[in-house]
Amino acid sequence: MSTHGHAASADDVIPHTIAPHADTGLYNGKFGIWLFLASEVMLFGGLFSAYILLRVGAQAWPPILHGEEWKPATEILNVPLATLNTIILITSSVTVVLAWASLKMKEFSKAKMYIWLTIACALGFMVVKGFEYGAKFHHGYLPHTNNFFAIYFTITGLHGLHVLGGIVVFLYLVTTGAKMWETEPERFTNRIECTGLYWHFVDLVWIFLFPSLYLL
Repeated sequence: MSTHGHAASADDVIPHTIAPHADTGLYNGKFGIWLFLASEVMLFGGLFSAYILLRVGAQAWPPILHGEEWKPATEILNVPLATLNTIILITSSVTVVLAWASLKMKEFSKAKMYIWLTIACALGFMVVKGFEYGAKFHHGYLPHTNNFFAIYFTITGLHGLHVLGGIVVFLYLVTTGAKMWETEPERFTNRIECTGLYWHFVDLVWIFLFPSLYLL
């Protein structure tokens, strides 16, 4: 209890969990997620840099026997499935923004619906990627096949792990973590915003990854 006889808010216990800090203009969670995303930029930036150096250094990727004909590695990738996954992730970015906006308008049930739609999109992405991986494994295309597939499985696999991480967090927030809405709605809204920022980053990585691997 506070000195005024009412229950202490989150900001009374730990400053700036709801209200922004005067120096940064950000509350703690948002400042933390931006720092985390900065490290993620360096991680994926290093992988993309390695890919670019290998791609520029090679006149062409080594052809691979696909069925009875030799094809460039990039032609073996399934562009329609990757395009579908691009649409799915862009849609999920929209639904997570709508979830946050609904919380701002105190429409909790609508926000939960949008979070579930975001989860559904993320699961759909993983299912499509599973079919794509399955086709590669069926034809014997593995990370050790050549440099292209080593890069392909490394970057898309790491991205898939990030998608899986987002699913876990969203599931927590829409189930057990949703109890916070009853006691600290502003703080819960901030959590959705922070998770949404992470999710936008995951989507942005794919938007760079899709043309780099599948189209160039």
